[in-house]
Amino acid sequence: MSGTSLDGIDAVLSDISDSGKVRFLQSVSLPFEPALKQELLHLQYPGANEIHREHLAANALADAYAKACAKLLLIQGLHAQQIHAIGAHGQTLRHQPQKNILQSYTHQSLNPALLAELTGINVIANFRARDMAAGGQGAPLVPVFHSEEFYSSQENRAVLNIGGIANLTLLPKQREVSGFDCGPGNILLDHWSQKHLLKAFDEDGSWAREGRLIQMLLDAFFNDTYFEKTAPKSTGRDHFNEAWLNKHLQKSYSIQDIQRTLLELTALSISNAIKTHHANISEIYLCGGGALNSFLVERLKSLMPQVKIQLTDTLGLSTQHVEAAAFAWLAKQTLFSKPGNLPQVTGAKGLRILGALYPT
Repeated sequence: MSGTSLDGIDAVLSDISDSGKVRFLQSVSLPFEPALKQELLHLQYPGANEIHREHLAANALADAYAKACAKLLLIQGLHAQQIHAIGAHGQTLRHQPQKNILQSYTHQSLNPALLAELTGINVIANFRARDMAAGGQGAPLVPVFHSEEFYSSQENRAVLNIGGIANLTLLPKQREVSGFDCGPGNILLDHWSQKHLLKAFDEDGSWAREGRLIQMLLDAFFNDTYFEKTAPKSTGRDHFNEAWLNKHLQKSYSIQDIQRTLLELTALSISNAIKTHHANISEIYLCGGGALNSFLVERLKSLMPQVKIQLTDTLGLSTQHVEAAAFAWLAKQTLFSKPGNLPQVTGAKGLRILGALYPT
């Protein structure tokens, strides 16, 4: 898995039972080569000769994924022939869900055929396209995995993945699973930190913690119509990006106060989403990079004092492994011709088998 934050590749090795339960075996995280990260970031926007550049980036990403796989196998003492498949998400460059399916598309950069050649392992990729073809958003796809792994018949739970975008899975005791993207997670925070501190992220939210909230700016952020949309809904860097932020920065503010306000945007959009869609949630389990931002977690706890908030580690799966493990699980669904989407989450017309197989 390599997500919207573009902070690197998370790879997990999982043993999945016939019932679908995941047993975590091993993981590696590899940072992107700076040149590849920069190119993938540039490809988020229209540019010169982008078809050629995107194909080269897709090849480079396949090579980086293959290196992650090779390292996993080496650590675990396994051979490629012992692995059933790789579930490879790819790097999202465009995500444009529309009501008209002929105008709806998503694109995850990757050369899965090359990945199969480099690893000697079956590859399953392009998970989102089939759901979108069936009228869905193609996202979020992980709620079905969250439901399988984290559901409790005793508590109304939520699983909150704070990556570049924050996405929420609601798991009420009645098993009426729902989920959607709340809005920006780390994407704007990381951009502002990189621009002004030359750091990939604001560790523990320490920079934001010392800033002051700009209420007028926060109110302007929430005027965005995305926050008013009802589920199913999904978003990405196409919407929440540098241009979106600059549009709101028409006045001169302290750069540290802007970081503080961006953190509040993430925290409050999550809190508002939970209160609007399922106010009686009693437990939230956090995963993704934002789960390690201690100030962001403090703000979530302050905004929802009645809710117990903790990491997915307490449920047996590390915060940094959840999303990659989800795509291993989705790959197994594809191999066994089982559906991998939840229509009530994505808005698709029905259950669909996701992904395309590139056999060795």
